[in-house]
Amino acid sequence: MRFEDLRLLLPEVRDNVRAMGFNRPTDIQFKVIPHVLEGDDILAIAQTGTGKTAAFAIPVVSNLMRRPRRWGYEGVRCVVMEPTHELAAQVAGVIKDVAKGTGVSVVAVYGGVEQDNQIALLKGKADIVVATPGRLFDLAAQGHLVTSQAEVLVVDEADHMLALGFYEDIRQLVRRLPRRRQTLFFSATIDEKIKDLAYSLVYRAVRIEMSQNKVAKNVTHQVLPVPMDQKRFFLERIARENPEGHIMVFVRTKVRAERVKAAMDRVGLTSVFLHGGMSQRERQTALDDFRASRVQMLISTDVAARGIDIPGVDYVVNYDVPEEPENYVHRVGRTGRGMAKGYALTFSDEGERPLIDAIQAYMQENIPVLQMDRQDREATVDFSDDAANDWRSLIADD
Repeated sequence: MRFEDLRLLLPEVRDNVRAMGFNRPTDIQFKVIPHVLEGDDILAIAQTGTGKTAAFAIPVVSNLMRRPRRWGYEGVRCVVMEPTHELAAQVAGVIKDVAKGTGVSVVAVYGGVEQDNQIALLKGKADIVVATPGRLFDLAAQGHLVTSQAEVLVVDEADHMLALGFYEDIRQLVRRLPRRRQTLFFSATIDEKIKDLAYSLVYRAVRIEMSQNKVAKNVTHQVLPVPMDQKRFFLERIARENPEGHIMVFVRTKVRAERVKAAMDRVGLTSVFLHGGMSQRERQTALDDFRASRVQMLISTDVAARGIDIPGVDYVVNYDVPEEPENYVHRVGRTGRGMAKGYALTFSDEGERPLIDAIQAYMQENIPVLQMDRQDREATVDFSDDAANDWRSLIADD
């Protein structure tokens, strides 16, 4: 099926989708879009990196174009809830691309920045608001955000939302919405609490479940056995051997992210770090620098593993093996997005081997092991005592 085959998709939206480089729907889009166009509620279980944002953005924009705004109503017509500032900004950007030239307006509201500009945008009769819970309720309480006649609710990354403690926030939002609405509920995982929340929001929903524990088929992933005190050597090697590569590096803690960046600085490689201890402005600047290729590497904790879409990530390096198996899938999902090819390499110290075993059990497949003999390593990496001591001085169990 092609987007042209969707009879309820308006031509203006179809043209924008084509301009965005989308020719054929991904699996999740193929399954979700026709039902949303028909007005069905959706309960979708799908990993990030599958095209989920466009799966709801495309039909929602088309449906809002088809239905005129209710006379006299100046509030928003669709609320999209996102767990983090970065995701709210990113998702709003995608919806704006889909809605370009259609007259459907999109506003992102999230904390960490001043409210004034967001309030001014809401006064322009925004059709779609993409919001984090805290800022959404602040603006609603002040009377700047009216949802009393909203036609669509999208709860995105629901499991991440619950992990951040937003369960009651979502329930409170629903009380501000009309009972007769379309609800689209997306989660990467499903458990009893998520089921309870989902079925309290949707009505006779179409359930769509994609594979939860698989990496994309177009991602090549391997494990490289590396002693803990030599990981930085191999990260440097990967960066130098792929100078045009866009590399995301995942580490365990905030301190570790900063230390790995400091190590890259010492050998003249450009990088930024990203973690939850940074201000919103600092986090956005780091993402912007990486997206614009002003730096080669983004070194991040798992705060960036969920949902953030950065085009053209060539390599994901799991500098530290994730402690939760599902986080491996989320991390690796930063590359090989859509139809692009990606490569994921996991550095594994001997002590991290049980974590690799848990990931393989979760995925129900083995990750190939990349073997390198010492001679091959020494061809690129300086193993002199001075160099090793210089690197080891930056290494600590955080």
